[in-house]
Amino acid sequence: MRASIDFILNGERLSLAGEDPTRTVLTWLREGRGLVGTKEGCAEGDCGACTAVLVERRGAGLRYLPINTCIQCLATLDGRELVTVEALKPLYEGALHPVQQAMVDCHGSQCGFCTPGFVMALYAHYKSAGAASREAICDAIAGNLCRCTGYRPILEAGERAPQLAQAGRDRAEDAARRTRLESLPADATLINANGKTFFVPATAEELAAFLAENPAAVILAGGTDLGLLITKSHQDLPLVAYTGRIAELRRVTETATHVEVGGAATYADAQAALSALHPDFAELLRRLGAAQIRAAGTLAGNVANGSPIGDSMPLLLALGAEVVLQKGAQRRTVALERFYTGYRKSVLARGEFIRAIRVPKLAAGARFAAYKLSRRFDQDISTLCAAFHVDASGKARFGFGGMAATPARAPSAEAAYAKGVEEACAALAKDFQPLDDHRGSAWYRITAAQNLLRKFHLESQGKCATRVLEVPVEA
Repeated sequence: MRASIDFILNGERLSLAGEDPTRTVLTWLREGRGLVGTKEGCAEGDCGACTAVLVERRGAGLRYLPINTCIQCLATLDGRELVTVEALKPLYEGALHPVQQAMVDCHGSQCGFCTPGFVMALYAHYKSAGAASREAICDAIAGNLCRCTGYRPILEAGERAPQLAQAGRDRAEDAARRTRLESLPADATLINANGKTFFVPATAEELAAFLAENPAAVILAGGTDLGLLITKSHQDLPLVAYTGRIAELRRVTETATHVEVGGAATYADAQAALSALHPDFAELLRRLGAAQIRAAGTLAGNVANGSPIGDSMPLLLALGAEVVLQKGAQRRTVALERFYTGYRKSVLARGEFIRAIRVPKLAAGARFAAYKLSRRFDQDISTLCAAFHVDASGKARFGFGGMAATPARAPSAEAAYAKGVEEACAALAKDFQPLDDHRGSAWYRITAAQNLLRKFHLESQGKCATRVLEVPVEA
């Protein structure tokens, strides 16, 4: 077992020992390496000024993932390559990279503060062979904010960059990167520095053994929530177990009846499989967070965090998802509806971790839809999220977020739905007594929830423009 953080930075192999493992990547880049092109704007993963690109091996290829360096711990770079804006020009032997040149040609920069973040978000999209359509570019830069340009010239730069590509240089770049990444050690590392212990296991068994010996350890997956404890609450994380290097927990597998998402699988890992369950799952994941958040955040982390306004849980509740837990060598499966015991509390025991989320596929004859209400369209926290599932026999399962202290089903409304939609709407008031807060009043939330149920009912009955998917019954 190693005691160092081994990774590549802009083509340079590094092995760091003695560095604070929970220091943010952003502060290390700026203060430790003098790479100040990566900026701090919000320090919470919202503005994109700190965007850099993480490169990791995936099968025979490479994945280029934009990340918010402001909320990523330094030790999470182990086994990967980090590319910052300073590296792009040397890749083209002193000429501007196609993304940079496109920004110049299209006048995509004014004050310039946000420009490096936009360049790196577009670079990740470019290297991922993302579509050059306006819609695809909008999605690629949804996590980056600009106060000057109005976005039009940046979108035009994203569309133009592939036209300036030199395929030979890009292939050589990928080949060199893969060789460098293959030279990095793949075993576990345990870093003890600055009074902190940070464990990066390579297998689930190593993780289970470490948690058995250190049940107080914080389990870190994507860091999109825990990172804010460091940057906003200024808390220390003295004992951390990081799951992002465990290949078996990054897997997403399918059977005839289920999609199983590993406990360390990111939204980007699981997006295709979950989106195939229903178009509304695809739309929810797109709006849940920007590309930077989807590249780091995990479905299991969203579930474990237990926020009452976590976006994934209403859909998972409506579909009847299960949580597979592991402690030591023992595993158990818990229905998601019985996972939460109170506000941000769950049945998860000390030393136990989420091994997988098991999501049922829609059966023949089922009707399903999900809706998210928020003040902003892109990457905004929900005021209310609702999912409705009615199977071929008429049995209903409704999942809600933003209506109670935990994400929850609506048992009274589900039972009343067989009598009629208005009866179900009236029963919702028995299931929930929402709180007032700055995102929405109790009146707004219950009224909106009832109206969304009516909308689902009308759409599923074909009485308005339909968006509810009914799974066809096989002949």
